Amino acid sequence: MKILVIGGTGTLGKAVIKEFGADHKIVTAGKTHGDFQVDITDENSVKTLFHSTGKVDAIIATTGSLHFGPLVEMTAEQFNIGLQNKLLGQVRIALIGQSFLNDGGSITLTSGIIADEPIRQGANATTVNAAVEGFVRGAAIELPRGIRINVVSPTVVEESLKAYGPFFPGFEAAPAARVAKAYRRSVEGAQTGRVYKVW
Repeated sequence: MKILVIGGTGTLGKAVIKEFGADHKIVTAGKTHGDFQVDITDENSVKTLFHSTGKVDAIIATTGSLHFGPLVEMTAEQFNIGLQNKLLGQVRIALIGQSFLNDGGSITLTSGIIADEPIRQGANATTVNAAVEGFVRGAAIELPRGIRINVVSPTVVEESLKAYGPFFPGFEAAPAARVAKAYRRSVEGAQTGRVYKVW
């Protein structure tokens, strides 16, 4: 299979590439690194990416920014960061990317445990992750040509504990390699509209 990994240079993206690398042809895209560069907040940039990659068998998105901060200080502009980036960025990837998938292809997006287990300073992340999952459920019943769409919802990954650990007191972390297995289930499995939780 030819698999496009958007966000392939991040912690999770690298684990996904390692998971698939021996069995499939991997093409990577990132904001500043990878085989191709893409700004997922820009429609033309996403279109350019897919015109450059050509047809693929699977699209995996492990990218997207969020805003973390106290609700009492949060502005609509700050809240919009997650909406425009992780939410609409991944939706944009799916909407444009579906036309570049071969028949029977798949799309796998990324949400996170905060969709179900809110944390302090994470209102934006809870909203965005839950919305990504809602989009996947809705899109799954409409995609043509046997195309499937799923979402992986990981807990905080062990490799990111230094940066994000304080936001997740008492949460059990998962190694990125374990999370990457869920992307394989999505790509090589038969299900659609699923939220694969790795907690």
